[in-house]
Amino acid sequence: MKKLRLILGDQLNLTHSWFQECDENTIYVLAEMRQETDYVKHHIQKVVAFFQSMRNFYTTIKGQGHQAIYFQITDVKNPQDLEKLILLCIKKYSAEKFEYQLPDEYRLDEQLKTICSNLKIESEAFDSEHFFTTRNELSDFYEGKKLLLMENFYRNMRKKHHILMNGSIPVGKQWNFDASNRKKYKGEVPIPAEKNFHANVSELVTQIKEAGIKTFGNIDENNFSWPTSREQSLVVLDYFCSHLLKHFGDYEDAMHTDEKFLFHSRLSFAMNSKMLSPKEVIETVVSFYHANETYISISQVEGFVRQILGWREYIRGIYWKEMPNYSQMNVLNNTNKLPDFFWTGKTKMNCMSHAINQSLDEAYAHHIQRLMVIGNFALLTQIHPDEVDAWYLGVYIDAIEWVEMPNTRGMSQYADGGIIATKPYVSSGSYINKMSNNCAKCHYNVKEKFGDKACPFNTLYWNFLDEKKEYFKGNQRMAMMLNLLNKINPEELYKIKVKANEIIDNMDSY
Repeated sequence: MKKLRLILGDQLNLTHSWFQECDENTIYVLAEMRQETDYVKHHIQKVVAFFQSMRNFYTTIKGQGHQAIYFQITDVKNPQDLEKLILLCIKKYSAEKFEYQLPDEYRLDEQLKTICSNLKIESEAFDSEHFFTTRNELSDFYEGKKLLLMENFYRNMRKKHHILMNGSIPVGKQWNFDASNRKKYKGEVPIPAEKNFHANVSELVTQIKEAGIKTFGNIDENNFSWPTSREQSLVVLDYFCSHLLKHFGDYEDAMHTDEKFLFHSRLSFAMNSKMLSPKEVIETVVSFYHANETYISISQVEGFVRQILGWREYIRGIYWKEMPNYSQMNVLNNTNKLPDFFWTGKTKMNCMSHAINQSLDEAYAHHIQRLMVIGNFALLTQIHPDEVDAWYLGVYIDAIEWVEMPNTRGMSQYADGGIIATKPYVSSGSYINKMSNNCAKCHYNVKEKFGDKACPFNTLYWNFLDEKKEYFKGNQRMAMMLNLLNKINPEELYKIKVKANEIIDNMDSY
């Protein structure tokens, strides 16, 4: 039987069982499609990274003896649409069966179901063999429970997969070392330069421009640093273990104007494109820790494992549990537009300038920059979650909807009403000052609430609490903040609200 097998751009898993044996009657198809580049405006580095990784994957499986066809973005025979692509290849190769791996995005899952229902040949979907969990495992775990606390799920995952466990006891005799992962970086520990592959991608960038794809952000065409093959991804993993792991947990939440990456692994693109599996990443990191326990503490490793085994699997489970309704949620009824400086980085707020310009330059920012700087500002200024979603999905190299949307619409913007977060992640400038050196050289004064030099985060924070107090009045975790709000002198609160509304109406002036 002649089979056609589809490989999507985030299914670059060379260890998948599909590739264990070569079969001349099985043809793999990969395609760079306008369908995927145009549904949201993407960062140029994101498009380059996916296309280059797909091309490297194709070259590898061809070299292994597999039958495969590849459509580049400028190929005149490229249908640029998934359904047309599948029908074209079925006809061209007289395929008698169509097979695909389950997509991780709801829209593609629905599209492929529809396509298969209309095919005149047999079709079958296979697991992507990537995640620790199935799509529905989280839903089953929380069945009958009101609160979907990640910590409970995380502990269950640790026990089920026996990761960082001594029998039934967690290594270090506690489950979570989050309290040890909040140090401010002051330059006291040297940070090794990030692993850079210095790739020349100018030809691919030219093709992307010739195809008319609209992108944003910056790229050094002669010095592309992201891994675009399994071999390179394994090098990044090894580099993280050898050079960064020993301080990762300590400075996991820190920010510094001179350090874009700190001790973060930069493995998220490699994992989200499936060049690396979460299992092999965790196994490698944990094994390295056990071999070097004399100078690496458990708090460094647990913080990393929690992000992958806990948070990453949890977020995916929430996505499949709540979609498609999740994509429309906006419980706080936020309606404002994203300011232009999200696309230019031109703002006098030092923390926002650094976080956004880094995002535009690197297609990357770590989780605290995304959550407590950019996301915090977007929520305090009451931006519509659709606008925030589209920006986050487009700007970050690792952003695929299953991981981006729950983190953005849920964790960051509280648009889901608390499915993920039990309270909104908002703060005044004090948190940013505590975790970074941004405030020291900022145009604004982090200690002032109103006035021309007042930190916008301070003004916006108290205004947000006042605007949304009716919604949060029954939330116990918000009680202390709302109590502090009630103690503000009415005249002072009035001044705060006037200033906050001025900021919201003129965001690009700040």
